[in-house]
Parts: sequence; structure tokens; C-alpha cells
Amino acid sequence: MFSNVVEVTRSDIEAAAGRIAPHVRRTSVLRLGNALSSDYELSLKLEHTQVTGSFKPRGAFSLLTASEVGDEGVVAASGGNFGIATAYAAQRLGYTATIFVPSTSPLEKIDRIARYGADVRLVDGYYDEALAAAQEFRDETGAFEAHAYDQALVMAGQGTIGREMAEQLDDFDAVVVAVGGGGLIGGIASWFRDDLVVVAAEPEGCNSLNASLSAGHQVEVEVGGVASSSLGARSIGDHPWLARRWIDFSVLVTDNDIVAAQSWLWDETKLAVEPAAATTVAALRAGVFEPSPGTHVVVVLSGANMAPSSII
Repeated sequence: MFSNVVEVTRSDIEAAAGRIAPHVRRTSVLRLGNALSSDYELSLKLEHTQVTGSFKPRGAFSLLTASEVGDEGVVAASGGNFGIATAYAAQRLGYTATIFVPSTSPLEKIDRIARYGADVRLVDGYYDEALAAAQEFRDETGAFEAHAYDQALVMAGQGTIGREMAEQLDDFDAVVVAVGGGGLIGGIASWFRDDLVVVAAEPEGCNSLNASLSAGHQVEVEVGGVASSSLGARSIGDHPWLARRWIDFSVLVTDNDIVAAQSWLWDETKLAVEPAAATTVAALRAGVFEPSPGTHVVVVLSGANMAPSSII
């Protein structure tokens, strides 16, 4: 994807945290105790309450506050959440933005991108088709490209979630993160490294990391299912792939598991989150990740850009 693949360090994440602080929220952690099992304690990192409704502004602001953007503006491809975040960040920083969005994305996400003043271009297919169109636009116009997950500055921004969690909690042993292209888990794993257990959770229909780990190298997968607008990357990014050394487990859940986890979150906590966010809770409820007895597990709820009526 990008030729200059570099390791994201804790220093990179510290620097990103300083740059983005004026623009993003410090999201809360909700402790649920033994809500899922008497064997372990569960907490939720409420990143779905971040500005624009997902964790993505952390990466967008990390990139755009450290880069030179010309009159041609910013271009990005996104299934929705990164497009919303990039449009918001560009508007706040005074840049124009052109966002290429796959036609399979929910209307709620497409409308949010336009609401922040971006030029929205719909592309038939999924994320990879939108990415190809965005990069063609970049080559034709000279616009600055913001990649949803495969730039070091973006991944460093997402890694600030790990840094924030470490400041908020001093007694947790594992973190569960949903994976699409890998920018979120790559950033969080780059912060924690070997300090605790990092678990990747993916839907069976969007399993770019799991399939690549099984093959021993990056592979392309077919994408589909209820979480595809957020997790529908056909391949894991180069920067996240480099960070795989700090990912301890990779597990898969079904669409039914995800929908059930969304309902459980609403019933038990009155939190309405999109399918990608519920993938982490699904991994615990379905038993594909079984924490060690006596441990404290934190799951990241990554976004909530969907129609609440789809859950309630």
C-alpha cells in the first residue's frame, strides 16, 4: 500500500496525543464488573462517544495536524467513519475534502460526511473500489491523501486510545479490538506492546487479519456482512501488519453473534453501537475468546454511526 512502512512508537503516539488534544474527546471507561462472567471483570472504552461518533477523528487529526495540505485539499476513501472524521477534521482545519464512499455504505454515514462540507463521491462496491477511485483522484489533482488505516500518523492517532486507557485504568490485563484494515488495533498494540494481552476480533465475513495470520503473509479476502461498512477492508494494512507482533490472539465471530451483542449492549447498558463496535463484545459472549480467570478485560466500542432503530 505505502512504500515507506515504519514502526509506530510510543513517542509517536505521545506526539499525536499532544497534537489532537484540542480537537478530540477523552472518552470514558464504563466498568461492568462481572456482567458477562463471574470469571473475569469487563470494562468498555466508550470510543463511540468520540466526536463524529467513532474513534476515527484521532487518526484524521493526527495526520492533518502534522502534514502540509495544499489548495487541492484532502482526499480519502472510506466506508463511512473515516470519511466522516476526515471531513470534520478538514472543515475544522480549513481544508477542502473529497471523500470517495462505496455504495454499500449506510445512508446515515454518507449523509454525515456531506454535512461536514465534503464533496462526496459514491463508488460501486466496497472499500477497495472507493480507495482505487480516491487514489486516481489524488494522482490527477495532487490532493493530499488521508488513508483510513495505513499511514503511520493515522495509526499513531488511533494509538492514543491505548495511552488514554492506561491513564484511566491501572488494573486491566487484556484489550479486545475490532479489526478492519487494522489501524485501530495496530495503534493500540503499538502502545501496549508486550504489557498486556491484545485480542483482535473480526467478523467471519471481514477477516483480513485472521486470514493473513493463518497464511503467514498478507492476503486479500472477500468482504460482506453486517459490519462491512466499517470493517470491510480486503487486506490488512502494511503498518498494522508490522504491529502484528504485539497481537496475541485473533478470533472470528458470526453476524448473528454481532447482532446479539448489539442487543445485549442496549439491554444491559443502554448503549447503542454499530455492528463493528459490537464485534468486540461478541467475541466474549460467543466464547471465541475466553479470558483467564481473575482478569480484567477492556473492550473498545469503536463507533455508533447507524440508525438507532436498527437496534431498538
